[in-house]
Amino acid sequence: MDKEEIKKNINNSKTEEDKLDAQIAENDIEAQKSEDKNSESEKNDDEKLTPEQELEILNDKLARTFAEMENQRRRFEKEKEDAYEYGGYSFAKEALNLLDNLERSKSVLVNDDKLKDTEALKKIIEHLDIINNDMLSIFKKNNIEPIKSINEKLDPNLHQAMMEVEDDTKEPGTIVQEIQKGFMMKERLLRPSLVGVSKKKVKDMKKEEQKDEKSQ
Repeated sequence: MDKEEIKKNINNSKTEEDKLDAQIAENDIEAQKSEDKNSESEKNDDEKLTPEQELEILNDKLARTFAEMENQRRRFEKEKEDAYEYGGYSFAKEALNLLDNLERSKSVLVNDDKLKDTEALKKIIEHLDIINNDMLSIFKKNNIEPIKSINEKLDPNLHQAMMEVEDDTKEPGTIVQEIQKGFMMKERLLRPSLVGVSKKKVKDMKKEEQKDEKSQ
């Protein structure tokens, strides 16, 4: 056998070996894939729920659904109740302007020099008071009542301070003047009272500051 044939046989042998190696590698890959599939299949089998577990999940979902339905029902009932209780809220708030206009009209007439101390003025004021009291009575029947202000401590939830008035007879922050009456509709604020609150006189405040400085 000459050299060329030997080389040829060697090359053929290497080619066969390469093919065999490639086939083995391919078989290994396929085997691994098959093993992975089997493993995944076994895992899925393990994850399959028993009828008792499925029933428990269904019961949980059903309970959640009923709870959500109950929450929606309660929200609806609350909205319906609010609509019934406060349905006239906007109308009541607008109607307060009538009371304000009556008060303004009364104030203008009382301060009119031509009408002062006349019988005509007295009769007009009487009629305005009757109308005012009737409106307040109607409001009260509909659970709308004025907010107490005079001599009360300022409550930011009910009162709005518009000015300060020097008054040593009251504790600072006490309401001493009512500029515009506020109203509540049951537990809901229709509008706050516009008020003036007391404060200490400037001289007294300076004296207290001086005392504080001396004490320090």
